[in-house]
Order: sequence, then C-alpha cells, then structure tokens
Amino acid sequence: MYTILRELADSWAMLVILLFFLGVIVWAFRPGSRKLHEDLAQIPLRNDDVLPEDNTGEK
Repeated sequence: MYTILRELADSWAMLVILLFFLGVIVWAFRPGSRKLHEDLAQIPLRNDDVLPEDNTGEK
C-alpha cells in the first residue's frame, strides 16, 4: 500500500501541484488585471493627504 501511495504522490500529485501553480501565475498575470493590481498597490497610500485627528479632544 505504501509503494502505491508513494508512486501516486511522486507522479500525479506533483503534476497537480505544478498545474495549480501555473494556473495561479496565469491568473495573476491575466490580461486586464493591471488596473486591479495598481489599485491594490495604492491602498496604503490612499489617505496620506489627510492629517490624523488629535485624540486629546482639542481642535
């Protein structure tokens, strides 16, 4: 039983993992996703022009 599972893991499981990895790469670099990636990259910088509020209660 161990040798059958070992052979399966060495061949088919590795193929499935490789296909999954290639699918993720193709999905990430698919045409039309540039705008989404650029928008996500700007999230940390979106509110840099707004000053933080003073937490002392004074304005």
